[in-house]
Amino acid sequence: MTAFPTVDPVALPAGRAVRAIYGGLGLLVFVALVLHIGVGSSLWISPARVIAEVLGGNRGGADPINTVVWEIRLPRAAGCLLVGALLGLVGAAFQALFRNPLAEPYVVGVSSGAAVGGSLALILRFSEAFFGLAGLGTAFAGGLGSLGLVVALAKRRGVINVPTLLLAGVVVGSLLAALLSLILLAAGGDTNQVLRWLLGSMTPMFWPRLSILCVTLLAGVTILARETRRLNAFAVGEDSAQRLGVDTSRLKKRVLVTGTAMAAVAVGSVGIVGFLGLVAPHIARRLLGIDLRHSLIGAGLLGSILLLLADLLAQRAVPGTELPVGAVTAVLGAPTLLLLLRGKGETP
Repeated sequence: MTAFPTVDPVALPAGRAVRAIYGGLGLLVFVALVLHIGVGSSLWISPARVIAEVLGGNRGGADPINTVVWEIRLPRAAGCLLVGALLGLVGAAFQALFRNPLAEPYVVGVSSGAAVGGSLALILRFSEAFFGLAGLGTAFAGGLGSLGLVVALAKRRGVINVPTLLLAGVVVGSLLAALLSLILLAAGGDTNQVLRWLLGSMTPMFWPRLSILCVTLLAGVTILARETRRLNAFAVGEDSAQRLGVDTSRLKKRVLVTGTAMAAVAVGSVGIVGFLGLVAPHIARRLLGIDLRHSLIGAGLLGSILLLLADLLAQRAVPGTELPVGAVTAVLGAPTLLLLLRGKGETP
């Protein structure tokens, strides 16, 4: 497996091109958001009406269309936007930190650990307390514990061995999947809610949960954006970063804890949505280059676009039913990632 991909500096986009790409991505986010709200699972609402209803505010049930937009579709679309951005940002940061294009929350075990914690919260009814803060706390604890175990297994003389880390992530993920099965069996009763959540579900989505996602995203992107220069140096090599004055130990802890918290909140809110954290950073690097000062935000925007479109497909692909959005992202993301990797010669 090759190291983190490199790009000819001459081929990197200039400042004006970066702004144009950001503008294009922002427009795509807006279009995907309006389409998601307008199409839904059944009733079609025109884009002009969607924009009018959103700008007009919630009229408290005075109009059925307004109620559908504000109480059902807008929260769900906002959830897709926020969760997609969280996973895209974490994927980009982890791929730079581990210097490997296959690193992302699911692969390194964070999502699996958060899923175990979140499942326990659902079974024990913790997820209903304090607007879901208790459930998100257990998801964060599970994700951080899983990542700590994976990193400990991958360390050799204080240095993280990346191939070992990815292998350890797969092994720990399998172990946690078995543990999750045992938890479900031991819980007994109706586990459909937990299984539905584990496969990725954007519904139900409530405004208090969206506020938690929004605060997490703002805090996470602020912390990660401040570390982009150091991550750029670290992506070249840890020794090189240290020679440039980067406190690599502090950098790793800050990025790992921040990324784990962001991924845990995303998983605790909607379940496991795989491949977004892998695919979005790859597309961002294709468009914006490997400089994280540009591609980090691009990965977040692309994550939002991809999850909005995937959830739209999940609602409409099979008439009369709704597919798990995690299954849709996996079916679409796996071949897309293989094509991207093969195009750059990065396949294992």
